[in-house]
Amino acid sequence: MDRRRFLVILAGAGGLCALDALGPVRRACTAAETLAAEGLTTATRTSWALGAEVRLTALHAERAVAERALDAALAELVSVQRVLSIYRPDSQLSRLNRDGRFAGAHPWLTEALTAARSMSERTGGAFDVTVQPLWEAWSQAQAAGGLPEPGTVAAARERVGFARIGIAEDAITLRDGAAVTLNGLAQGLAVDRVTAALHAHGIEHALVDTGELAGIGARRDGDPWRVGIQHPRRPEAYISLAHLDGRALATSGDYVTSFSADLAHHHIFDPATGDSPPQLAALTVAAATGIEADMLSTAAFVLGLGAGRELIASTPGADALFVDKDGRVLATSGFPVAPAGGEAR
Repeated sequence: MDRRRFLVILAGAGGLCALDALGPVRRACTAAETLAAEGLTTATRTSWALGAEVRLTALHAERAVAERALDAALAELVSVQRVLSIYRPDSQLSRLNRDGRFAGAHPWLTEALTAARSMSERTGGAFDVTVQPLWEAWSQAQAAGGLPEPGTVAAARERVGFARIGIAEDAITLRDGAAVTLNGLAQGLAVDRVTAALHAHGIEHALVDTGELAGIGARRDGDPWRVGIQHPRRPEAYISLAHLDGRALATSGDYVTSFSADLAHHHIFDPATGDSPPQLAALTVAAATGIEADMLSTAAFVLGLGAGRELIASTPGADALFVDKDGRVLATSGFPVAPAGGEAR
């Protein structure tokens, strides 16, 4: 199962893409329906990376150009995985966690950790990529059929804190038993790298889905692509529609990887408590880049509605849609909410 299944791409004028019987599946079907009339051919690739299904669609007057662009985009995605994936034992991140030191790091690893440090500082530690020991404690307890003991959580928390990461020109180091997960930003960085590759190969219309979303160009009618945002409690429904208005979209939610049936305990951790933040069920962020949207969605989820809104407001070009545990929805004034314009089949 995807690590994230939060957003479903919707068709343009003429209806919405079908919703999968087991819940929304992100789809790239909009492309052929909305731009084929302009003489553009459609090329689509589906893959798996960073714990999620990947779907890339490129449109161009020459199919060969679209195919070459997708080749380049997938090659870029493979490179991102080799550096940042926690699911690959041979990635630079996995080797860093295993050995506590990695020399000659790829610039993307340094970039990711530097961005993570900045977000950690902005949020007073609410965003922290060293929460991997907490994930290990909770997932191991789940495998044993329960929840971790308070002492186990406390011991894991003692290994959490960005100060345990050393970032230098010659090597990245981990201290005091630290371990890093970049799941709070890797898919967003992948969106940025894939989008850049498509642009570099002359693609003006595309949909990029690496677990987070970005759209290039527009529909035939000039409107942006639309996506349905997964309802956190109804797998067959979406809670809102949003435009891909030139910004990337990223969602964090409590309902995909959960450690308890009531969804109180899940894969998003508050470093201050070692447990999941209690207020929000889902949060979708629109931001200028994928990595920024990805980090903001995680950070604001941990901070909760009040401090989370302040974080979004303090970030130029960012907006968010919050859903609390009772299903109440609140969007910032600039969040790209789209009209429904049809019914799901």
